[in-house]
Amino acid sequence: MKIVKAALGRTVDQPDGNIRLYLFHGPDDSQSRALGARLVQALGASRFLLPSGTVRSDPATLADEAGAMSLFGGARVIWIEPAGEDIVAGVEALLEGPAPVSPVVAIAGALRKTSGLLKLAEASKQAVAYAAYAPEGAEAGRMVSDVGRRYGLKIDGAVASRVAASCSNDQALVAQELQKLALYLDASPQAPKALDHDAIDAVGAEMVEGDLPRLADLALAGDVRALAEELAQLPHGAQGIPVVRALQRRLLMLAPARARVERGESVDGVMTSLGRVLFWKDKAVVGRMLQTWDARGLATVSERAGRLERDLMFSKAPEQEMLGEELLAIARAARRR
Repeated sequence: MKIVKAALGRTVDQPDGNIRLYLFHGPDDSQSRALGARLVQALGASRFLLPSGTVRSDPATLADEAGAMSLFGGARVIWIEPAGEDIVAGVEALLEGPAPVSPVVAIAGALRKTSGLLKLAEASKQAVAYAAYAPEGAEAGRMVSDVGRRYGLKIDGAVASRVAASCSNDQALVAQELQKLALYLDASPQAPKALDHDAIDAVGAEMVEGDLPRLADLALAGDVRALAEELAQLPHGAQGIPVVRALQRRLLMLAPARARVERGESVDGVMTSLGRVLFWKDKAVVGRMLQTWDARGLATVSERAGRLERDLMFSKAPEQEMLGEELLAIARAARRR
C-alpha cells in the first residue's frame, strides 16, 4: 500500500509486524536509506544485505532469507539496494508465501508509475511504498528538526535552515552531523538540549558551502572551465562526500530516464513525464545530459562515483584533490561525446 508523509513516522518508528516489504523509492536515495535505517533501529535489528542479482537468479532466495532465523540470534532486516524490476518475482513469492521472520527493505531510485515492483507493493496490504523527494525550503528545515528530535536536539528555524543548507538537504548527512552535535551537547531524547549557532561553530559541523549539485551538474554537462573555477573556490578542508552524493542523486535520476530514451521515447517526452522529480531550473541542463550520455556511459560514471566515495572514506589522500581529478575526468569524457 502507498503511504503518505503524515503516516511515515509511525510506519518506520512503530513497525507493523504484518508488513513484509518496505519499498522506499524516488530520487532522494539518501532519504530512502535513512528511512530504512530508522526501521532497522526501531526493530532493534541488524541488516542482512541481499544482492538484487541473487534474487533475479533465484527468486525463491528472498522468501527463504526472510523466513530464516539469524545464525547469531536477534532480529534482522533483509536489505536490497539497489532494487528494481529484477526482484519482482522474488517479491511476489515473499508476499504470497508463509509469514516471514524478517521484513525486507528495498531501496530503489525513481520508479515509473508502470513499474511492476511499485504496482506490486502499492497493491498489497503486506507491503508499503513511499516515494522520497528531496526537501526544499521550509520542508528542509522541518526535516532537520525532525531528525534532531530523535537525538534529543531542539532546533529552531534559523539553525535548522543552516544545517540543511550545509548538508545540501541530504538527510543522511544531516543525521551524521546532528549525531556529532548531540554528543557535544550531551543531548538525548530523555534530556533534550537546544542547538544553537555557537555549538555548530564549536564542533565545526559546517560542511561544504555553495551549491553542491552544481559541481555534479557541471561535470556531467562537460563544462570543464566552469567546473575548474568552482573547484578552485572550494574552502580548504571541504569534504568531498556531499559532492559525490549529489552526483549519485543526479545519476539515479538520469539512468532510468536515458533507458527510456534508448527504448524509443523522445527526450522531450521523458523530460515532461519526470514532473516533480525534476526542479524547473534544472530542466535545460538535464535535457542536455540525456542527449550527451548513453546508458553505458552513465553506468560507468556511477561505478566510478561509488569507487570515489569509498576512496574518500578510507584513503589518506587529500579529499579535494581526489574529488577534483574525478569530476574533471567526468567533464572531459562528457565533452568528447
